[in-house]
Amino acid sequence: MPNPSPTLASPAPNAWQAFDGARCSGRTRDLLSLDDFEAAARRVLPRPIFGYVAGAAEDNQALDDNRRAFAELALVPRVLRNVAERDQGVTLFGKRYASPFGIAPMGIAALSAYRGDIVLARAGAQAGIPAVQSGSSLIRLEEVMQAAPGIWFQAYLPGTPDRIDGLLQRVVAAGVETLVVTVDIPVAGNRENNIRAGFSTPLRPGLRLAWDGLVRPRWLAGTLLRTLARHGMPHFENSFAERGAPILSSRVQRDFSARDHFDWSHIAHIRRQWRGPLVVKGILSPHDAALARQHGVDGIIVSNHGGRQLDGAVAPLRVLPAIAEQAGSGMTVMLDGGIRRGTDVIKALALGAQAVFVGRPFNYAAAVDGEAGVAAAIGLLRAEVDRNLAMLGAASCQDLGPEHLMDRRAPWRTAAHASRRVPDQAGEPSAISAV
Repeated sequence: MPNPSPTLASPAPNAWQAFDGARCSGRTRDLLSLDDFEAAARRVLPRPIFGYVAGAAEDNQALDDNRRAFAELALVPRVLRNVAERDQGVTLFGKRYASPFGIAPMGIAALSAYRGDIVLARAGAQAGIPAVQSGSSLIRLEEVMQAAPGIWFQAYLPGTPDRIDGLLQRVVAAGVETLVVTVDIPVAGNRENNIRAGFSTPLRPGLRLAWDGLVRPRWLAGTLLRTLARHGMPHFENSFAERGAPILSSRVQRDFSARDHFDWSHIAHIRRQWRGPLVVKGILSPHDAALARQHGVDGIIVSNHGGRQLDGAVAPLRVLPAIAEQAGSGMTVMLDGGIRRGTDVIKALALGAQAVFVGRPFNYAAAVDGEAGVAAAIGLLRAEVDRNLAMLGAASCQDLGPEHLMDRRAPWRTAAHASRRVPDQAGEPSAISAV
């Protein structure tokens, strides 16, 4: 593993910005939280595209529980800790990043914003945070790598070694260092909400789809028509070694088939070939975390696919401590799903994640104002993390732990478990009980 690079230089967040009324400029001036970008994107995107991004499987139980899991944890600050010198940087796979969050892979982001995958990748690189390009993206990996050389690549793989080998060779040739293999989509989730919103794969032209585009003229001219004029009909560019089907083609379904054959033997096959960091995304069981460690995986992303696959699947935050325990010190544990605030980032880190990934809000930010919108969203989240560290009495992400959390549903039980011996001001152990 390479030696960690020095801490990235990034502007220190203004911890008093919300207090003194300072704001961003431009289209994001009135957007003060990640949730604000969702409402703004709804006004920009056609109903089917917004529905695809916002939608989840069936009754949205998994989607809703991702947020509920964070709300059930309260924060327990420590005071008088001298947190004047704060650093929210983290090291992942030997590389230092400026913040403990990154941009999750999102399919067809180029329909949300013009050249959406490049917009997200460049914003991430400029901010010094990891960004992952989706295997279901509409812009060639090689083009995105040229714009942002440090991007990670996410692969959706079938259980056919020749297809796997061909894509791996292409990814290596493109210069990708970190490979993310998503494993929670053996078959398509029941995304009936996409159908209700008018979205399908492949896209089916019709009067309804045309009207949805016409009533969003900014998106129609700035994203769709601009893409068609400059780059032609979008294709799924990165499913395999060769170019995939156009988004309007019935062949799209064949590009997503045979994933139900994929198993741990294929992870072993990939591990033998892939020399860089290998990450498995979609782990929810501690048993699978142990298997990943046994197969030589470098990192895992605890994820239920943003609630878009198995409805009712457990929220990643609920299983994070058990998975982190199984992972041990040999694997990097990360999480996605439901992150909307700096306090969410803090809670995940305190329960054992080294970093988290954020999806929908950054997609919305790209739709609202392109790269500048994503930069603004990153800035808001970064400032929240900085402020939360200070108020918790932590100078860095490494200072966070379970002692900073309490379960709202069982505070007395949690308090009893928190009773232990901790160092007093002079460094000697003394008895303390969280109440």
